[in-house]
Amino acid sequence: MSTPALFAGLLDDAALFPPGEAPMARAVPEHRAHRAGPHAGHLGAFVVAASRLDELEEVLAAEGDAGAPLELGVTVPGGPEELEAALERAGRIAGARVAAVELAAGPGADPRAAVRRAAAALAAALPAGAAGYVEIPRGTDPRPLLEAVAEQGRRAKFRTGGTTAGAFPDEAELAAAVHAAVAAGTPFKCTAGLHNAVRHTDPATGFEHHGFLNVLAATGAALRGAGAPELAGVLAERDGAVLAAAARAEEARAAAVRTAFTGFGTCSVTEPLADLAALGLLPGPAPVPPP
Repeated sequence: MSTPALFAGLLDDAALFPPGEAPMARAVPEHRAHRAGPHAGHLGAFVVAASRLDELEEVLAAEGDAGAPLELGVTVPGGPEELEAALERAGRIAGARVAAVELAAGPGADPRAAVRRAAAALAAALPAGAAGYVEIPRGTDPRPLLEAVAEQGRRAKFRTGGTTAGAFPDEAELAAAVHAAVAAGTPFKCTAGLHNAVRHTDPATGFEHHGFLNVLAATGAALRGAGAPELAGVLAERDGAVLAAAARAEEARAAAVRTAFTGFGTCSVTEPLADLAALGLLPGPAPVPPP
C-alpha cells in the first residue's frame, strides 16, 4: 500500500522503552508483523538500547530464518566512550543491521564541546549507510550545538517527553530547537512523548504532550522562514482538523520537510497510525493493535 511521502518511515519502533516497555520476545515479532502489514511504509528502525543487544540476539536466534534483517536504531546513552563497543556488539548479531545510532553527548562543562566530540565519534565509527544522531542537551542555547553537529555531517535528536513533567519541553523550547536545526541545516528526530498526532494534555498524568503533526507543521513553517515565536504557536495548536489540513498542504513539500524532520521514536506503532486514520490521513484500513 502506498504511503504518503510526508509519513514514510516516520515511526521508529521504540516498543522496548517507557512507558510501553514491551518485553523483547514480544516486541520483535510485533515489529515483524507491522513490517509485513499494510502500513509497513510508515515504519523506520527498531530501536534498542546498547545494553540489550545480547537479549536481542537471543530472540533473533530463536526466530531462525525470519527473512529480511532487522533494521536497528541503537541507542548509546553512555556517550562516545561506549560507541565502538556498542557498534562492534551490534555488528555481530546475525539477522540485524545497524541503520541508525543515537548517541548521548556525554558529560562536560562545555555542551558544545561535548556535542562536537559525540558528532566526531559518530563520523569516525558509523558503519556505511547508517545515520548518526547526537542527543542535544537541554537547558542551553541549541544554536551552537546544532552547528557543531552539522559540522560533522550528523543529525540531532531532541527529547520531547519522558516519565516526569519536566521531561517535556514547552512550546517555546521546542520551537527554538526546531528553528535552530532548520537554520543550521541539521536534520533531527524526536524521542519520547510524541506518539499522538495532536498536542494534548494527558488526562491520567496531566503532562503536556507535543503532537507529531505539530512538529511536522512547525518544520514546514521553519523551512518557509517563520521565526521561533510563530513555530511555538504551531506547536501549541490543538485542533486536529487544522493540523490535518496543514499536513495535506505540506505533502507537496514532503521531501524538504522530512529531510529536516526525519522521524520520531514511539513505544506504540498502532497509536500514531490510529490518529492518522481518525484524521483521514491514513490510506487503507485503520491499524489493529497486536493481540
